Amino acid sequence: MAITTVDYALPYHTHNKYDVSFHSEIIHTMVTDAPSMVTEWLSNLSCNRHNGRFLVGLDVEWLPNRQRFVDNPIAVLQLCVDRECLVFQILHASFVPQSLVSFLENKDNTFVGVGIQDDVVKLLRDHSLVVTNFVELRTLAAQRFSGPEVRSFGLKTLALRVLDKDIEKPKKITMSKWDNLRLTAQQVQYACIDAFASFEIGRILYSSRV
Repeated sequence: MAITTVDYALPYHTHNKYDVSFHSEIIHTMVTDAPSMVTEWLSNLSCNRHNGRFLVGLDVEWLPNRQRFVDNPIAVLQLCVDRECLVFQILHASFVPQSLVSFLENKDNTFVGVGIQDDVVKLLRDHSLVVTNFVELRTLAAQRFSGPEVRSFGLKTLALRVLDKDIEKPKKITMSKWDNLRLTAQQVQYACIDAFASFEIGRILYSSRV
């Protein structure tokens, strides 16, 4: 796995673009805290999909809670459709664009992830964002694989079982400062791959039901 910076939007730093490699896949990734760039990313998705329905890998990151009774808000929201990933630094955004609100609330879109219900509840609590239609990947996996342990799988185990691919999840990145104004390349890679793997697992599990 590797990451390449393909563009810096200088001098105003509205967004950065990266090509993130995951085994044989290249995921085109935009990192931004600018509402206008979120709208542009979503608009480009709609232009490339005629029926307007999306399967979306969803994940979130926040500064680890290191003190009792402290619940840090979501700092980063990741969305992935096919090989396009958005890493939205929502904590630093001046506002959440209506385009994102509508995308998350659209019942025709299906958002997938591991532990996604907790993420959806936290998005509502921290940023008043409603995700209307979401599906737990472990529930989908349990319909395909036998054994009660499937419902306790993490993303790493699911990726190995469904995609036959390993995900590197170093603890120093998992527990890093996700509220930083500038994410490191390692954080971008981690955030992107989590969302992409969620999308890809969902795509395969849904296709196996047909």
